[in-house]
Amino acid sequence: MWVNASFGQVRLVVRNAPLHHGSDTAVRIIEAARLQDKYWEALERALAAQPQWAAHDRPQPLLIWDVIGDIGLDMAKARADADGPAVDQVLRQDIADMQALKVNRTPGFFVNGTPLRDFGEAPLKALVEQELKKRSAQKTENKAR
Repeated sequence: MWVNASFGQVRLVVRNAPLHHGSDTAVRIIEAARLQDKYWEALERALAAQPQWAAHDRPQPLLIWDVIGDIGLDMAKARADADGPAVDQVLRQDIADMQALKVNRTPGFFVNGTPLRDFGEAPLKALVEQELKKRSAQKTENKAR
């Protein structure tokens, strides 16, 4: 695993791209878990169990509820939140951003709006370093003014 030597200079933002049938339901469940500070646990469980619930011919994303049932969620609240306005807004924003950035596959990575062309640790590290150099050059230029 690549260790970020640029701590404090890089911010990781994870966004959803509900491209497949049923993936919007999966996003809703994971985002409901976020509202209870259980996003990462729920996401890791959902991804580990993806072969069971995400078959492209017949996805069953509601099975995610069973997969995350023991991570400490108030399940009644999570189920209500999954269909609530806060999660609706997150989903709408993610879809709008996905369309604006022309995201058509996952996973996808962007660094300062620049898409990662070749998936992998080394290309991602190179792109981050490139963007950090740009940022440093811009700061130097601004100080010279």
